[in-house]
Amino acid sequence: MAYASHIINHSKKLRNVPNFLRHEHSILVRWFSNGTQPSIGKRDDIRKIHRRHCNVPSERETVTRSATNGAMSKFGVQKRNPIAGLAFNQGLSSSQVYMRRGFSSNSGLPPHQEIGMPSLSPTMTEGNIARWLKKEGDKVAPGEVLCEVETDKATVEMESMEDGYLAKIIHGDGSKEIKVGEVIAVTVEEEGDIAKFKDYKPSASDANTASGSSAPATPKKEVVEEPVSSPEPKTSKPTVATPAEDRVFSSPLARKLAEEQKVPLSSIKGTGPNGTIVKADIEEYLASRGKEVSAAAPSAKAGTPAALDYTDIPHSQIRKITASRLLFSKQTIPHYYLTVDTCVDKLMDLRSQLNSLQEVSGGKRISVNDLVIKAAALALRKVPQCNSSWTDDYIRQYRNININVAVQTDNGLFVPVIKDADKKGLSRIGEEVKQLAQKAKENSLKPEDYEGGTFTVSNLGGPFGIKQFCAIINPPQAGILAVGSAEKRVVPGSGPEQFEFASFMSVTLSCDHRVIDGAIGAEWLKAFKGYIENPESMLL
Repeated sequence: MAYASHIINHSKKLRNVPNFLRHEHSILVRWFSNGTQPSIGKRDDIRKIHRRHCNVPSERETVTRSATNGAMSKFGVQKRNPIAGLAFNQGLSSSQVYMRRGFSSNSGLPPHQEIGMPSLSPTMTEGNIARWLKKEGDKVAPGEVLCEVETDKATVEMESMEDGYLAKIIHGDGSKEIKVGEVIAVTVEEEGDIAKFKDYKPSASDANTASGSSAPATPKKEVVEEPVSSPEPKTSKPTVATPAEDRVFSSPLARKLAEEQKVPLSSIKGTGPNGTIVKADIEEYLASRGKEVSAAAPSAKAGTPAALDYTDIPHSQIRKITASRLLFSKQTIPHYYLTVDTCVDKLMDLRSQLNSLQEVSGGKRISVNDLVIKAAALALRKVPQCNSSWTDDYIRQYRNININVAVQTDNGLFVPVIKDADKKGLSRIGEEVKQLAQKAKENSLKPEDYEGGTFTVSNLGGPFGIKQFCAIINPPQAGILAVGSAEKRVVPGSGPEQFEFASFMSVTLSCDHRVIDGAIGAEWLKAFKGYIENPESMLL
């Protein structure tokens, strides 16, 4: 029972310990007795007692125990909880914060809690610390923001989940490429314990756990033992005398000149009696070598390029993830492209009428892009095969029509999502697009603002005047619509030799051929063109 008392004195979290000891005395004695190995049944008993008397939520718990010479030296509870306290998403299943509480340790540290880098999106394997809003020594309470974490898609706030004091910041402001689960800070329960963590460093096992959770284990290489061969006995080989034909004959004067100029005699062919190298041969060799050096010097200078003036811009987390996903898309998705021209005269007239009504009612103006999003959503409802994604076992066809809208910012490319776009009016779509675009420029998008899209629209025509382009599919989606600019063209009139002017907009549909066959893609473009050229049908 001395070990149980030792643990109780080191944590104020176990407030109902008297009841704990009084009601389950026998099980505790069995658990903490020297030389006793914990069994599955005992673990179940201790968990039941711990939940019943200490009011602990039913998260995943692991009771760890290490023994030295039969004596209890460490007792801890390791918990991995969902991020219930994150400001941006309470209850998001894909977000997890990694926490580990130690009640005591062999190093004599007081009760503390290690906070790991949270997983804030399904694709996140590492993150950056943008800045800490709390300093070492500050008191923290549930709901207070500890720091801002830069994920692969946005910068979000991480909140404290318990009362305590921030004892140690492991990774400071601007720390980059921190693996999910790696310890970033330590909190304690008592203010007087802060100084004891001044030189605290996470254990190597924690770092291995973090790296192991974010990267798949590499298979072990099989070591093939090579047969040991017995050394061959050394035998002395007789030296072969150099034949007389290999000797180089030269005059004393030629030999002296060659030594002064460091010329190898073996590379010179003698012109004297019996091939003897004479002074004239050395001088001729030096003259020919000087010509070669003088001829090679200008070419070497001409081939040296001028020094380039450049600036290296470090990759942001968003830029790296965008590059990785786009490269994955082009390497694994068989793209094909369909382009069609749509007449937008009626669309522009309807937009003018709707904006007049919006001005009277005090609403925001409707853009061409808002009408394009609505038309794309209705076309997906009519041709649901394009509202799908590929998996190894099946094609998943979505009932929700959620349109991602590409937004370019100074921080990179964002794709916020308009959910259930087919069920929303043009005014509502326009308001959401403007709000999400502003949040993207401020780098304050939350995961629910960009996750869950089933189709993407990218418009480079209106803001940039691009006539036509082909966009890269945003996996796991199966299609993306690239919208070009509208331009006036001369078209045949109703009568002979009559011509009229009309505005046409080019759109290109990029399709995943594993999911969308060519005829299906053409059918979707036909439906989209019908809504654009007869926009009143979108209001029905």
